[in-house]
Amino acid sequence: MGELDHLRVAVLATDGFEESELTEPVAALRDAGARVDIIAPKAGAIQAFRHFDKTATVPVDRTLAEVKPENYGALLLPGGALNADTRRAVPQALSFIQRMSAMGKPIAAICHAPGELISAGVVRDRLLTSYHTIQDDVRNAGGFWV
Repeated sequence: MGELDHLRVAVLATDGFEESELTEPVAALRDAGARVDIIAPKAGAIQAFRHFDKTATVPVDRTLAEVKPENYGALLLPGGALNADTRRAVPQALSFIQRMSAMGKPIAAICHAPGELISAGVVRDRLLTSYHTIQDDVRNAGGFWV
């Protein structure tokens, strides 16, 4: 039995995610016993990148239309500038983030992913970090960047 056996984690991603920012945390969560669902706006597979180069694809477990935030104990938002910018324009993704935040569930946002938290309107008065190029965005949205 792992430390996270009773935890179900939503990983919200789309094409353009930074490979290690999804695969490494997902592997660690699963090793600790968590049940992890890769969630995307559409079914199929999503394209990973290593910086600017395409790498592997990752199968999608569920689409945003199929899931409810109430069924998850935590949310992971992997980075990658393209991935984060794409998700920011998906109303269902922002709604999912808003609902997870409103329920007080932990949200891990890696690299560029805090941009989605900004678009979802959930950074005010929160302490967070990000890729350095969006630190002004975090501050302008009322968050505290470290």
